[in-house]
Amino acid sequence: MKKVITYGTFDLLHYGHINLLKRAKSLGDYLIVGLSTDEFNKTKAKRSYFSYEERKVLLESIIYVDEVIPEKTWEQKKEDIVLKNVDTFVMGNDWEGKFDSLSNFCKVVYLPRTKGISTTKVKKDLYKLKAASH
Repeated sequence: MKKVITYGTFDLLHYGHINLLKRAKSLGDYLIVGLSTDEFNKTKAKRSYFSYEERKVLLESIIYVDEVIPEKTWEQKKEDIVLKNVDTFVMGNDWEGKFDSLSNFCKVVYLPRTKGISTTKVKKDLYKLKAASH
């Protein structure tokens, strides 16, 4: 069985996330998602609308996702790859080159982002809608 792993916050789940997960799953048989914990997000100066547990439930309901594990640090990726016997590490191409060192342990693939959508864009658009309604 070929295992694939990817990581992210996956807040305000949208079709760009689904596209990434679908393409990641197509690279193997079993997709593991390392989901950033609320505590880890704080170290990245990120705040999620949904809690870790809520985001985990959302991800687990997606047909492409086989397993969700907590991402607590940047450094754990290597350990997860070895521990879970991962064949392919996948990230969006906005991270291109940042994880090349993991190629010593598995194949590293950077997938193109879905054009026209991001969590940042969704948040900005919602803010504009709210402002326009007042």
